[in-house]
Amino acid sequence: MKTHPARITLALAAAALAAAPAVPQAYPAVRPGVAFRFPYDHGAHPAYRTEWWYATGWLRQADGREIGFQITFFRVRPRAAPPGRSRFAPDQLLFAHAALSDPAAGRLLHGERAARGGFGLAGARVGDTDVAIRDWRMRRLPDGRFAIVAKAKDFALNLILRPTQPPMLQGEGGYSRKGARPEEASHYYSIPHMAVTGGIARGGRDERVQGEAWLDREWSSNYLSPGAVGWDWTGLNLDDGSALMAFRIRGKRGEAIWAGGSLRHADGRIERFAPRDVAFRPLAWWTSRATGARYPVAQLLSVRLQAGIRCYRLVPLFAAQELDARASGLPVYWEGAVRTNGGRGYLELTGYAAALAM
Repeated sequence: MKTHPARITLALAAAALAAAPAVPQAYPAVRPGVAFRFPYDHGAHPAYRTEWWYATGWLRQADGREIGFQITFFRVRPRAAPPGRSRFAPDQLLFAHAALSDPAAGRLLHGERAARGGFGLAGARVGDTDVAIRDWRMRRLPDGRFAIVAKAKDFALNLILRPTQPPMLQGEGGYSRKGARPEEASHYYSIPHMAVTGGIARGGRDERVQGEAWLDREWSSNYLSPGAVGWDWTGLNLDDGSALMAFRIRGKRGEAIWAGGSLRHADGRIERFAPRDVAFRPLAWWTSRATGARYPVAQLLSVRLQAGIRCYRLVPLFAAQELDARASGLPVYWEGAVRTNGGRGYLELTGYAAALAM
């Protein structure tokens, strides 16, 4: 592997998201029964191996057309270095990617950033959300809104996300299992139904937009089991004010080795899903000409509720929503805006590409 700093950063970050055994002496384990504290838990948890701030949503332009947006900031802590290391050795690595899903473009418009923490280049604040990589930033304002600024080659985002509902703790009080072993888990909460205002820029033209978003926050030291190759995840803002998150972790043969999620009803009541309560069934596939990866871009999601089984058809805004960031060392995956019966949201499909090119 080349020794260019950006390549090292991205390689370490990608490795941190892959399956790996826990390292108790280096990273704290995710455990049940840890009470969340806000606004503190909106901020960084630098002792853990990896963490992300992940916002997705639908935007409506002045002419009524709808597009999707996504922006994610990742924080990664490398393995502990021995005493006496150079002060230039990174304690934290940060990278980010953002994308617009516009049917008129026929593909994702996306950009990336990466840097090691410190030196005025990048950082993630402890105590409240404020994560930045050079000119990209997500921060929580004093009034509780989240401000997002990102400028890529083909577009720019300048958005305000206003919570309309309280945080939704995923799993058991924020302890979200991802595998059979208790340590294969994350601390996880979501903020669905965020009202979005602001602007986007493309082709030298600024556009005012408004819409609705979903914010996911997770931190973990041992996210996936050794046999996992990827996951299917969806977060859905439903029209009645309820919110649904569901995922499955896939093994090497495409089988579900774990699953979970939850539905928060409009009245605030939450139903949590055990692995047997969640099923994803492909309805339509799309093959990328760029990477050869084949994705189940339309799916039937079935969840078992107290009132019985409920099904959601996940239909993409358009098929070609693959994020191919191999040129900068990031992975290849599909992440796109989807409609469903009674709502809309995002679907993320990882591990379908044949290989991760570094």
